[in-house]
Amino acid sequence: MSTVHPTHVPVYRLTRRGRLVVFVLAFLAVIAVGVALASGSMATSEAEQTTTIVVEPGQTLWSIASSVSDGDDVRDTLEHLVDLNGLDTKVLQAGQELEVPAS
Repeated sequence: MSTVHPTHVPVYRLTRRGRLVVFVLAFLAVIAVGVALASGSMATSEAEQTTTIVVEPGQTLWSIASSVSDGDDVRDTLEHLVDLNGLDTKVLQAGQELEVPAS
């Protein structure tokens, strides 16, 4: 009869630096998953429908924003028009073309 000798199972221990590396990798993985989920929720499937208007003499960005705001806050609509048209300034010139949300 033969006797079975238990095999020696090594015990692994992480050093302080090893624990830090594992923590940092886990943290980065959680951040990457969060960014991936957040970027997917912000994407829209359709582009916003817009209409091009020509600025008339005396018109201001405020007056245009108030006419297309549909009851929303005019300040928010004004900022949306600035972003939509990539404007560097809020001063408009007569004859300038602007994209505005379609009604």
